[in-house]
Amino acid sequence: MHAIPRPLRKARVLPRMSAALAALAGLAWMSVAPAGAATPLAVAVPRAQAVAAAGAATPFTVYEGEAGTLAGGATAVALTSAPTTQYSSATLEASGHAYAHLGGTGQSVQWTNTTGQPISFVNVRASIPDSASGGGITGTLDLYVDGTFRQALNLNSKQTWVYEGNNNYNTSDNQNPADGSPRVFFDESHTFVTGAPIAPGSTLTLKKDAANSAPSYDIDSIDVENPPAPLAQPANSISLTSCGAVSDGNPTNGAGDSQAVDSGPAIQSCIDQAQSQSRTLWIPPGTFYVKGTAGLHATGITIAGAGLWYSTIYRDVPVPNSTPLAALFSVTSCTVRNFHIDANAVSRSTVGGDGGAMDTTGTNWVADGIWTQHTMSGFWASGTGGKVQNSRLTSIWADGINLNNVSLNADTGNNLTATNNFVRGTGDDAMAINSVNYNTDNGTNTYYHPMTGITFTGNTAIAPWGGKGIGIYGGSGQLVSNNYISDTARYIGLGAGRFGVNGSDLLSATVSGNVVVRSGGNAYSQGQPALHIGNGGDGQNTGVVDHVTVTGNTVADSLYDAVGFSTSTNTLLQNNTLTNPGRNGVVISPPFYPAPSGSATITGNTLTGLHAGATAYADNSAAFTATLSGNSWQTSTPPATGPFGGTPAAVPGTVQAENYDTGGQGSAYNATSVNGNGTAYRADGIDLEATSDTGGGYDLGWTSGGQWFRYTVNAASAGSYTVGLRVAAPAAVSGALHLSDASGANLSGAVNLAATGGWQNWATATTTVTLPAGRSVLTLNQDNGGWNLNSLVFATSGGTTPATDLAAGRPTSESSHTQAYSAANVTDADRSSYWESANNAFPQWVQVDLGSAQSVSRIVLRLPSGWGARTQTLSVQGSTDGSTLSTLKAAATCTFDPAADNTVTLTFPAATQRYLRVTITANSGWPAGQLSEFQVWKA
Repeated sequence: MHAIPRPLRKARVLPRMSAALAALAGLAWMSVAPAGAATPLAVAVPRAQAVAAAGAATPFTVYEGEAGTLAGGATAVALTSAPTTQYSSATLEASGHAYAHLGGTGQSVQWTNTTGQPISFVNVRASIPDSASGGGITGTLDLYVDGTFRQALNLNSKQTWVYEGNNNYNTSDNQNPADGSPRVFFDESHTFVTGAPIAPGSTLTLKKDAANSAPSYDIDSIDVENPPAPLAQPANSISLTSCGAVSDGNPTNGAGDSQAVDSGPAIQSCIDQAQSQSRTLWIPPGTFYVKGTAGLHATGITIAGAGLWYSTIYRDVPVPNSTPLAALFSVTSCTVRNFHIDANAVSRSTVGGDGGAMDTTGTNWVADGIWTQHTMSGFWASGTGGKVQNSRLTSIWADGINLNNVSLNADTGNNLTATNNFVRGTGDDAMAINSVNYNTDNGTNTYYHPMTGITFTGNTAIAPWGGKGIGIYGGSGQLVSNNYISDTARYIGLGAGRFGVNGSDLLSATVSGNVVVRSGGNAYSQGQPALHIGNGGDGQNTGVVDHVTVTGNTVADSLYDAVGFSTSTNTLLQNNTLTNPGRNGVVISPPFYPAPSGSATITGNTLTGLHAGATAYADNSAAFTATLSGNSWQTSTPPATGPFGGTPAAVPGTVQAENYDTGGQGSAYNATSVNGNGTAYRADGIDLEATSDTGGGYDLGWTSGGQWFRYTVNAASAGSYTVGLRVAAPAAVSGALHLSDASGANLSGAVNLAATGGWQNWATATTTVTLPAGRSVLTLNQDNGGWNLNSLVFATSGGTTPATDLAAGRPTSESSHTQAYSAANVTDADRSSYWESANNAFPQWVQVDLGSAQSVSRIVLRLPSGWGARTQTLSVQGSTDGSTLSTLKAAATCTFDPAADNTVTLTFPAATQRYLRVTITANSGWPAGQLSEFQVWKA
């Protein structure tokens, strides 16, 4: 149904709480043991303060089953070690990776109401066995208050228990027990407490009595609260019942009521009336059925209920089903609040009746106080300025909250927020930022705008049985902070990367103040870390992940490694607390990734509780440069990384090859062997020898493919510089070297060296680089060996002042633009912002005013670096008065390719012009003109 791709992940409380409840969240692994009649399990209380600072502030309190008082032979079952199989288990899928097992009559689990409030509503997360042939059973479980029977709770296993055996791994649509290897053990059932609320200090007990027919009951947790009274119908609203909708009073318990009235047409009629009359749509208390495969559609209205405990829209799809399902709600620029969504889906598949709950797009939309269960996704949302808040998503077949740029045929996902939400028991990522670059349909690519400014803050994500706790997939300017993530069954707890070949690159994100507990997993026998940074979090290992800042997070009790890296650049891992990892601390090149490349600064991190034989820090990837300082596991202070002699080399000027930066192997240089004899000059003796070249000193020798050396320089001004490389080479070397910047971007292209006749016969090879003003770090990359280097002489190109972009910051004009993508973005020096014309309306143009007539001969056009390849047919015109235009460059098809930095350079005979215009008549990637930078350079 959804356009966004979700390939299989192959080689891919709790809330803020008191200190007492934080103890439950910090539960230690326990062995299986019977409990005495009145003796509660001992509960460890590590990290209480950290846990209490992160996550959602909910109106309910969560009591864990294994932390209750067990009686009558009940046992606590818990994960005692990391899994050695790729398959699931009830302990892996349980919150806390533990639960209470009631296996016989008279067995019970009890808690005391310590909330300080009456309890009038309970929600039990439990597992009862499947039927012999699949499809589940129903059974009751008795609730006692202060030792007196109060009521029987309805439980079922109709919407759980799917099987992965028989070459069916990592699916969730097979209900045949004969195939073996079950997953999806737990479901949730809620009800009001009959009679008087459970008073503070009273006990509540779940007990298996003789009348409770299920063979066993595994109690993961119980949520307790005291809901407010139902909300009243607001003014200027239209009620569903006035349009003919009929509430059904029978409980669902894993399946719909066959006698319920289909209110779908009446609800849609009410929506249409609300839209035409500018009124709110009111969902009164009760359960209203939408039967069949059609969904509901709304635009620009408010849909409100009496509260998520009272008003329910229930989707009832005849199963098995063969009709593709749209979401139950498809809403554009709407506000939805205070109601419950449920469905009868029995698997994550069309045949199982699984469709999304709420597909959303538009501007400034709001979802507030929505409780969603048993749907494919909870929120699948795109657009601009939207917010999901104060909502619950439990027992979801796929993603809980997925903020993306494709929902309802949109192409944008900007400035979206998810805050103070509680997500538990999802079949894919509990929460995801999912920026798609393109989708392919019948060989045609459709491109989407990379997502920007997405915020996840103060959310709780617990026990996803498939997928991550939180996944950050692409875009820029993303913020994930102060979230609580725990108990992933198979995958990474918190990951920052890119999703697959058609996902957007991740160009910047901040990950701070999050708490990640008991996370990681062994899907595909990969041993995935609790926290991951890089482009291969789903084993897909493609694309760019750059400038991810990970600071002030707590990672505790990871099943395997605490932190893992794959290919990524400019990562900052700073001031994080890593406690009791199941395997290693920080790992670069886990076994299931290719050896990553990239760079990271790893500083100020604290690691405790490392097990015997484990490694605090492991980096066996030669192409990954990690700079470490101030971490608790470092026994000595590494050499300071910086310019040789403490001062960057001046540009223009000469940089001596032997004056590479300080910092040692992996920071200042990567040398595969030490052959030099110049220890009198540099103590490391890396590949230096006396030179016979003019000026004497030392040259850098014993070059070899894969080695590199860094030089910190200070450019007097931004612009293009000619670099004269003093080299000696007995034979010609093709593609000998290239110069790159700190991000790894190739500045010079491949430099070929002609034969000079000997190791000390010197000549000059030239190349050109563009540098920013001020301090920067250049890397001289040795791509092929067989040459020596004495120095690099930087001169302004052509012996003149370095060129500057004449268009920088200058006024612009345009033929048109869409949304916020105006022409001003092409001269704002922000590569991630861009101009986009009106769609499907070629030709289009964008123009820059240089302020006065200038002699120009070159323009540089760019698209955001994370965008996919495309061609645009364009021409260049100039004008001295802004009205009379002359052609400077005839129309041609230009290729913007990420392999070439999505940059096109156009040259033309020097001309004196004040206004420069680019006219675009075609774009293979999007039906509009698009540019992120329009640079103009002097002749």
